[in-house]
Amino acid sequence: MGSIKQNLANNILSGGKFDATDLDGTIPNTNINDNSIDNVTSFPAAGSGIPSVASDPPSPSAGDVWYNTTSNTFKYLGVTTTGSWATGGDLNTARNQLGGSGNGSQTAALGFGGYSTASTGVTESYNGTSWTEVNDLNTGRYTLAGAGTQTAALGFGGFTPNYAITESWDGSSWTEVGDMNTARRNLAGNGAQTSALTMGGNTPSYLANTESWNGSSWTEVNDLNTARAYMASVGADNTSSLCIAGWDSTAHTAITESWNGSSWTEVGDLNTARSEKHGAFGTLTSALAFGGQGTPGNLAVTESWNGSSWTEDGDLNTARRQFYGAGPDNTTGLGFGGYLTDQLASTEEWTGAGSPVTKTVTTA
Repeated sequence: MGSIKQNLANNILSGGKFDATDLDGTIPNTNINDNSIDNVTSFPAAGSGIPSVASDPPSPSAGDVWYNTTSNTFKYLGVTTTGSWATGGDLNTARNQLGGSGNGSQTAALGFGGYSTASTGVTESYNGTSWTEVNDLNTGRYTLAGAGTQTAALGFGGFTPNYAITESWDGSSWTEVGDMNTARRNLAGNGAQTSALTMGGNTPSYLANTESWNGSSWTEVNDLNTARAYMASVGADNTSSLCIAGWDSTAHTAITESWNGSSWTEVGDLNTARSEKHGAFGTLTSALAFGGQGTPGNLAVTESWNGSSWTEDGDLNTARRQFYGAGPDNTTGLGFGGYLTDQLASTEEWTGAGSPVTKTVTTA
């Protein structure tokens, strides 16, 4: 057994037990004695055990577990494995083929232009609950594109006729600024008020043209690899963007192209080909694409982008095309307006996979 240190040899009892009665409490008796637990009727509460509460905690963290004494159930805060859409506040003016602040948020978005009973310049601001009409575009139009946020946005292009007009929004009114080099409709756009990108569209010829905005003027840069219209795009500024799907003059496409500030590269395709200005929002590495028109008909299909590939996620509640989306990434955002059998006013709010959700553990 080796040598006994610190003169404790006399404390070793038969059977290898240890007598701690003369150690001045350094090792408590209860930690040493070979006591029986046959008569134990209860255990004390563990200091770091599962807490018992009369109602669920107001702000739990993912992974927290508790026992609800009112419902007599164990609960824990897990995370969703798929995202879902919920109903938001309706637009005041139902319309399709509108533009919007693609980099807005679920609680701060802007929708403008579109087609109702005619081409319109109506602009509406969303606060997370309801839309409020604000000042109109100077030039009413539809099939236009947009960029920016609720308080600093751009609207450009559109129809009829084909427009090159660009307007800048300062949070209260629109001002005409520098025109695009190529007038077009059914184009896509993204970015910020001072750093935006637009691509594709038709005149009616299908275009691959890409233009970059520096806050005052547009400059032609390298073309898309596949000319198309009725697509969507996402991106934070004119140096990083995705161009997603669209109609290439013969068919709906699933093509995704990535922009690095100087050129386009084809990356992973969508699982479902689509066009007719489907919704989208996000960034080069975290995006969502949803709705549109495919084969067959109007789509509710939603797909999430992780920077390299698309994964099918929770469907829209209402299949639709010709609408707009706003959001910072694939975890939160909204889609609004559009067309099904008529112009739509409805808004849907997205909560992505990985969001916290309370689960109840069923016990016998």
